[in-house]
Amino acid sequence: MTSLKDVAELAGVSLMTVSRALNNPEKLSQKTYEVVKKAIDELNYVPSLAAQSIRGSYAKKIGVLSFGTATTPFSVEILLGIEQTVRLSGWHSFVINCIENEKESLKHSVEALLAQRPNAIIIARNGLKKVKVPKALRHFPIVLANCVTNDIHVASYIPNDFQGQFELTELIIKQGYQRPLFLHIPHNYIATERRKSGFEKAWYSQEKVSEPVSFFMEADGEDYKQGAEPLMKILESNHTEFPFDVVICGNDRIAFVAYQLLLSKGFRIPEDVAVVGYDNTVGMSHLFIPSLTTVELPHYEMGKQAALHLIENRTHSDTCLLQCPLIIGKSC
Repeated sequence: MTSLKDVAELAGVSLMTVSRALNNPEKLSQKTYEVVKKAIDELNYVPSLAAQSIRGSYAKKIGVLSFGTATTPFSVEILLGIEQTVRLSGWHSFVINCIENEKESLKHSVEALLAQRPNAIIIARNGLKKVKVPKALRHFPIVLANCVTNDIHVASYIPNDFQGQFELTELIIKQGYQRPLFLHIPHNYIATERRKSGFEKAWYSQEKVSEPVSFFMEADGEDYKQGAEPLMKILESNHTEFPFDVVICGNDRIAFVAYQLLLSKGFRIPEDVAVVGYDNTVGMSHLFIPSLTTVELPHYEMGKQAALHLIENRTHSDTCLLQCPLIIGKSC
């Protein structure tokens, strides 16, 4: 690996001159700077970030404590939003992934994060839940992305699930659907209650309304095939007629199973029954046939706003609800 000494020898200058070229180029003459820069380019020299951090000469760093965002494709754009925003501002970021609910994993993750000497911290999660903020991190400037906490007063950037489900339900009503089957995600999730409230606010605004039929997944359930089981049982017990004209799915994974179940029974989407989802999972609504009407979770925007919160030194500690865009496909 090329060292600072190698660059100095090739350029014929001192180590101090190379250091100045990297950190304070304005202190060198243009001629000297060009000589050093040429040597750096020829040797493909990459400065030691750790050494620069210790000297205090390196750009500010945001450490990201990731609960599943680095290993779950559904929410990885949170990290992309952070990284691209940080780069544009001349800062740097790094990610430490933690296996949630494993005490030793959290301990090791916090130690690894602190070893990198961050200037500020973002805690990000793959799904909206409450998190515990480790005590060792609480004295840092800190912000949350796609999670909330009761531990400290801290800003968090999360989806506006009420708005997303409200607008989706308004679309369903506008299209004339009146007999909904709602297959919810787990009943104890923060998003579930907010989406349920958004649906009910829009649905019961009608003058004449039928009562929706709703099913909820078990607490903390992640088997979204199981989330579509009520639909499977209804299809098996109704051989001649399907009693619903729209299936509202708690997320796109449930919708994926619902598509297969309905199509396998000969139902056409949306001619016989409409299907809608939620999340716009990995931007794949257009891969459904027909394309899925869904709601997009603002993963990128959550990461971006969390990073800007620290970069711009925002002082509020509010929970900020970010718009969930409606993605209109051909399934409704």
